[in-house]
Amino acid sequence: MRIGILALQGDFAAHQQAFARLGAETTLVRTPSAMDGIHALVLPGGESTTIWKMMEWSGLTGPIKDWASSGRPLLATCAGAILCASSIDHLDQPTLEVADVSVRRNAYGRQRESFEAPLNIPSLGDKPFPGVFIRSPQFTRLGKDVDLLCEHDGKTVLVREGSLLLSAFHPEMTEDLRLHDLFLQACGASTPAISP
Repeated sequence: MRIGILALQGDFAAHQQAFARLGAETTLVRTPSAMDGIHALVLPGGESTTIWKMMEWSGLTGPIKDWASSGRPLLATCAGAILCASSIDHLDQPTLEVADVSVRRNAYGRQRESFEAPLNIPSLGDKPFPGVFIRSPQFTRLGKDVDLLCEHDGKTVLVREGSLLLSAFHPEMTEDLRLHDLFLQACGASTPAISP
């Protein structure tokens, strides 16, 4: 199992470290050829407009859209989730349009309003997951085939649509590996037991 992590801007290194702790091999994706031989793809947090421009410049927009549209596994966190959305509320910003969701950017405010909150994610067990929110979006519309996996204060922050797992928060910024482990399990990978 080799996980490709988009590494143009943002917190890709934290995702790489999380998967390494789970025993998964990773490849940093900066060119289309780097996607050869990967089994799953991660779009990390960062600044969505900057990542988009760099994807366009590096020729990755088409290959990533084709990847996500083909039903292969993709994990997108924060800015990555924004890039996957069908639309962004009140903004005419291009996206990959691969997930039937709408998002609101910076729904929790600017950097100084960052916070951590315990999240109830039933698919991860009974123990709350430490949700790290840094300029995070919210999902404001879910298509009929999108599964709601978690809410915070009545707002949707984690969804799944087929092989796409989209998170408004930053699971890679915690020591809790359960969300990354869930993604690996969805990819069909065998991972070590993770105590919650």
